[in-house]
Amino acid sequence: MSDNQRHAIVLGGSIAGLTAARALLDSFERVTVFDRDTLPDGPEPRRGVPQAEHAHGLLAHGRQVIEGLFPGIVDELAEHGAVPLDLQRDGVWVFGDRPAPRAVSGLAGLCVSRALLESVLRRRVAALPGVVVLDGHEATGLLFDGTRVTGATVRPAHGAEHEVHADLVVDATGRGNRGVTWLAALGFERPAEERIDAGTVYVSREYRRVPGREDFAAILNAPGGPARPYGGIALGVDGDRWMVTLLGVGAEQAPPTDPDEFLGFAAKLPDPRLHRLLAASEPLGDPVRLRLPGSVRRYYERMTRLPERFVSIGDAVCAFNPAYGQGMTVAVAQARALGLAARDGIDGLPRRFYARAGRIVDVPWDMSAGGDLAYPDVEGPRTRRMEMLNAYVARVQRATGVDAAVARRFLEVSNLIRPPQSLLTPAMIARVLLAQRASKAQSATSASSRATAAIGQ
Repeated sequence: MSDNQRHAIVLGGSIAGLTAARALLDSFERVTVFDRDTLPDGPEPRRGVPQAEHAHGLLAHGRQVIEGLFPGIVDELAEHGAVPLDLQRDGVWVFGDRPAPRAVSGLAGLCVSRALLESVLRRRVAALPGVVVLDGHEATGLLFDGTRVTGATVRPAHGAEHEVHADLVVDATGRGNRGVTWLAALGFERPAEERIDAGTVYVSREYRRVPGREDFAAILNAPGGPARPYGGIALGVDGDRWMVTLLGVGAEQAPPTDPDEFLGFAAKLPDPRLHRLLAASEPLGDPVRLRLPGSVRRYYERMTRLPERFVSIGDAVCAFNPAYGQGMTVAVAQARALGLAARDGIDGLPRRFYARAGRIVDVPWDMSAGGDLAYPDVEGPRTRRMEMLNAYVARVQRATGVDAAVARRFLEVSNLIRPPQSLLTPAMIARVLLAQRASKAQSATSASSRATAAIGQ
């Protein structure tokens, strides 16, 4: 370890900041994490994470990365009530009009509340030698010597603003990040941005879960594009709870907050199990509404001039539409990439990291942006290639309800285990086309049976 890599500070103590602190400890003697909130001792929601009361997804790739950074953490989370699962065997996934066949897939997922995950991460990180986590400390600006960032100004909740010097500063301040403003104040250009707002509204409610009563640990009814711009998810999580989030794309499709109407909204979903689950379960509170700003990607990797020794990470780089469940996984993947970039030395670190981070963000951003832009009222750049891919993905999604192999491959892609190109192999295209024919045959048979039954009445 070189002498100039002694102290790193991380501004923000959420998922991205905590995992970044762990990753940097391989290259820095000390890491200090500052967060402006008063952090709870246990798994409780906090002001800086208003989305914590809603269902969160830790994709299979995210579970792999976080287990690599914190060995044994999945078992620890399970001891606190989180639910490990084989995604295809233990989940009900409805991507088209019918549920995917359930089968052993080897795709290891984890149903866990955001509050528990963050709490266990915080405890793990704070226990690491050389790491200090300070809550009630708000970052107010950067220190700069004309070439590189040398630290940050920090204001405690009950104290005077002061300077904290460091060899690296990490901006993990989330969706409301101030890194762009701080860079502008230092004379740097703002990174190019791409914004897409699908106008998605989320309404969530918790229910009591009776372990073992259901044969699934998760249900997802994905929105079905313009023809069905709404969906719903239920995750069995810690505290013997079902975390249920209903969502609608556009104000007209917003789920209701009235308890009875909330249940009625769930009845519209193509698979009836979510509605039946809610009807049979005890509510643990009232429905809670959330409307986050749209998705935004900041292209730091394209900047021609960057200050040395300062990087942004997580939602400060790319904030996704939560409907796709990508945010936490991309954040921990970026944290690992930051740790790997730091091992090559501190000089030139921002450019090396942003190159890695851009590649990490590319695929999930294309997936979520393409999905959002499938709705004609959503503003954003559309290309012929995107339209063709959206049309093919819609076919793949319908095929998941017929062919277990297609469903597994789609889950692998959506969980960032395989690249999207794996859906375009000749063998997979053939399976999608065959599934489409089988689906049409099943629909025709079903329609004929209904007609016969009607005539016989």
